[in-house]
Amino acid sequence: MKRLKPGTRWSALLGLLLAPGAWGQQPTTPAPTLACTEASAVTPAHLYGAWQLTLWPPEGSASAPTSTGTVRFERHPEFPGSVRGHIQRTAAGAPLQALVSGDAIEGEFNLDESADGVAIDAVWAGVPQDCGQTIRGTRRPAESLAEAATPLQFLLRKSPGWH
Repeated sequence: MKRLKPGTRWSALLGLLLAPGAWGQQPTTPAPTLACTEASAVTPAHLYGAWQLTLWPPEGSASAPTSTGTVRFERHPEFPGSVRGHIQRTAAGAPLQALVSGDAIEGEFNLDESADGVAIDAVWAGVPQDCGQTIRGTRRPAESLAEAATPLQFLLRKSPGWH
């Protein structure tokens, strides 16, 4: 039998003990799960960050959108219980941008959209779903434009990651 050098013996023994499958191995701890935010508990703070936007006509479906884009919400500087943000989307191949301002109260999501930051062009009303990770609802043109345009269904999906 070949003898190991004095310092090598302990290294070999420790290597065997610490190898995968060795006795004394600690059980793995499951990753913590995040609590689901019920629709009635969604607050403006839950809206902060980037969202993916899909718009389609009432008789259509989200899988065949007429417009897609992004919405970014942040804390409203003048009204702490509200959000302010920006929409960037395409419609009929043309890029569109608008400012938005709104809130989430008792399970309802409401938003005003304005291209110039003064006049309201559209109002949004929806309901948070999927633990607050999606919002579904209807985008309606403002009253002055009601005859010229039809309402659109919308879906907002929270973008993954930290924003």
